[in-house]
Parts: sequence; C-alpha cells; structure tokens
Amino acid sequence: MGAYRISEVWRSQGLCSFRRDCTSKYSLPMDEVKFPLFHRTRAISQMCNISSYTTELLEINSKEPLMQILFIPGNPGIVSFYRDFVEALYENLEGHASITAIGHISQGGKDLERRKMFSLQEQISHKVDYIEQELRTCQLPIVLVGHSIGSYICLEIFKRLQHQVKYFIGLYPFLTLNKESQTQALIGKIAGSAIISAAVSSFASLVGSLPTRVSRVIVRRFLGPSWSTTAIDATCKHLLQYHTMRNVLFMAMTEFRKLSEDPDWEFMKRKQSQIALLFGVDDHWGPLSVFEEVSTRVPGIALSIEREGHTHGCCCTEAGSIWVAHHVSNLIKNQIQIRNL
Repeated sequence: MGAYRISEVWRSQGLCSFRRDCTSKYSLPMDEVKFPLFHRTRAISQMCNISSYTTELLEINSKEPLMQILFIPGNPGIVSFYRDFVEALYENLEGHASITAIGHISQGGKDLERRKMFSLQEQISHKVDYIEQELRTCQLPIVLVGHSIGSYICLEIFKRLQHQVKYFIGLYPFLTLNKESQTQALIGKIAGSAIISAAVSSFASLVGSLPTRVSRVIVRRFLGPSWSTTAIDATCKHLLQYHTMRNVLFMAMTEFRKLSEDPDWEFMKRKQSQIALLFGVDDHWGPLSVFEEVSTRVPGIALSIEREGHTHGCCCTEAGSIWVAHHVSNLIKNQIQIRNL
C-alpha cells in the first residue's frame, strides 16, 4: 500500500494562477463523483466544551493525517447538515486528513445556553477559541473550509491566526450584502424585528413538537423532495427548535449589519495564494457580481463557478454534498504537494 508524504508541504504559489468553470475538464460529471457507500468512514458526533459553551462537533480522525481540516458551517450552523460532505471529503482525500466540523453556539437540538443569543462576532471568537484550545499544539497544516457566512468567519479566523492557517476554501461565500436581493431584504426585516423573529421561532417549534413522522412529511413537502435524509433529520432534530431559530435569526441580523461593510480586500490580497472561492450561478448570497469584483480586486485568488445546479444549499442533497467534496479535495490536492511513493 502506497505511503504519502508532503514535500515542502505548502507551495508558495498554489492555485492562484487560474480561474475555472467547474464544468470544465477539471471536474468530473456527477455520475463519476462517487465514493463507496458501504465502506466509507462514518463521522462521529460529539459534544465539546469550548470557553464554557457546549458545542457540537462532527469529526473523522485520520490514523495517518497530513493536515487538519476545520469546517465552519453557514447559518444555521448545524453540523449534522454536513455529514455527507464531511464523509465524502475524507474518502476523496483517501483518509489522509483529520476533519472537524464545528457547530455554532446554541444552534442545536438542546437549549444548553438557556435561550441566550449569540452574534456573528461571538461565533467568530468561539471558533478562534476552539483552535487555540484544541489545536494549539497541532503540528499539521490547518485548512479552513467555510460555507456561506462560514466563509466570512474563516477569513476572520485567518486574520487572527495567520501563523497556523495555511489555506482557506470558501464555498458559496457570503462576504457582503447583496442589495439587489429581495430575499435578503425580507430576511433582514424578519431578523431585525424581535417580535417577528419570536413568532417565526414559535412556529418552527410548533412544527418540531409534532410527531416525528408528521414533521418529516411537512419538512420534505415544503423544503423539497430532493433533500437528503441527512438534511431532513438535521432540520427536524435541530432546526425546528425555538432557541435554535431565534439564534439563527439573531445571528443573521448581526451578519447583515457587519456585511454592509466592504470585505477586507487588503488582507485578501496579502493572502491571495492561500485562498480559493467557489461561487454558484444563481446564488443571491454570493452572486456572480461578487465573483467579478473579487476577480478584479484580487486577481490572484483561485476562483471557480459551479454550474451543476446544486444551489447554495448544496449540503441538503447527497449529490451536492458529494460534488462539492470532490471539488474541495481537488483544490487541496493541487495546493499540497503529495507524492505516492
């Protein structure tokens, strides 16, 4: 069995010299992007105390790790949504990466923080605390992967821990407000009103209190038949809770306030050889106008466009999870010099 080693682990110039359309020769068709369903390593869910906050982790620990991947979810920050993605990524990297997906505080099945609400900045600090607490002595290169607002969180972590983070991949990144999006405007109004947020959260809790069979039918009916069992289970178990929905909306309110500012272009320029971003064709959270602006302002960042129709909520379908995991693994393999001896 071949062994792997890293030679000069991280290139000074990685993926920074190209742009690509993800329907190109660099990406496999969906029917070729597969992993062994009956033999794949399962991610383990566990609770971890981080700075006095109980946090859900979804982990796969490698016996022969070449890197530590830390995945930051979007909002809602429920790691159970990303189980298929984490397991597929581990398989695509042939078991040579330890992967941890870290949930957001108080966005889970149990109200362990007694209905306290947490802002975007508090969630960022929480992730930094995790790295300083759990990965302080880690000798492996740390790769950050973020989805949606998780991409913004990753950039903020990168700024604070530049000596530890070696590479960052943003998936369907939410980096700045889209003033043309009516959906964002509506969410902003809901999140900005304590009364409406409480009403929405109460309704979610009501649906969640129904018999499991009934709530699953409702979720599948209104959120789409294409959703995976993993996503349906995560929604019913974690999202349809009063405290979770209140935290999702409160975090969204603070996101909208912060992301009304421009992205930190100067930092992105300094670290452009260590950043890759994947955009979607019809994604109001990370529209192609942002893709074009990044391309103009920071031409050294590795940019890609997904044209397979998986949408912003890629983690909610098995096909989307597997495709994105394949894309991320290709980025990592191209960035790290791995030789099969």
